[in-house]
Amino acid sequence: MPLTYIIFAIILLTACYASYKTDKLTGSGAITGGVVAFCIYMGTGFTGITMLAAFFVLATIATSHKKNAKNKLGDGQHPEKRDARQVLANGGVPAILGLLAFILPENALLATVLTAAALASATADTLSSELGTVYGKRFYNIITFKPDEKGRDGVISLEGTLIGIVGAAVIAAVYAIVFGWNSMFLYIIIAGAVGNIADSVLGATLERKGYINNNEVNFLNTFVASIVCCLLTYYS
Repeated sequence: MPLTYIIFAIILLTACYASYKTDKLTGSGAITGGVVAFCIYMGTGFTGITMLAAFFVLATIATSHKKNAKNKLGDGQHPEKRDARQVLANGGVPAILGLLAFILPENALLATVLTAAALASATADTLSSELGTVYGKRFYNIITFKPDEKGRDGVISLEGTLIGIVGAAVIAAVYAIVFGWNSMFLYIIIAGAVGNIADSVLGATLERKGYINNNEVNFLNTFVASIVCCLLTYYS
């Protein structure tokens, strides 16, 4: 095993243990998070890991922000302490992309772009739901566009949507710092925003009817974002 892998594994184990001890991840979540992060690193290197770290930090801050107020309203969308299923919901697609890039290294750059899109969507979803609940003024059902109860599946606000776009832009910026400020920066933001919209649509339809749960919705929104970014890249 290359020395860089050994060094990264040591750093990763330390980070996972710290996340567990500070109650950001359950035991299963920390182990799964470590596996997901290692898969991402094998295929997309430190760029992928930096994007994953940016998502984790932003998601943790957003989930903790005004936690007591959200708990009183019952509107917290994401648990502060994430388990294995929740880790896979947000990181499963990037982990798969990382493995594919490791097996097919000639596709590493594309895998990195798609990983950025998936994490941009996960970030947009978490920030828009957690902070939109706090700062949103008017809430609408994304299907009917009629006023609806905040915190319910498929309910959005203008403020939350804009915050989500900012979150996607942060992930896109991490990518752009490494690979340059080109059209990919915009494609990643667009893909993240579309993935976030897909999350709301799935929430208002399939999730409300009990056909799928929140973890499956989160996985699908990252998958949608990666497909959108792939199409944008292919047809540009």
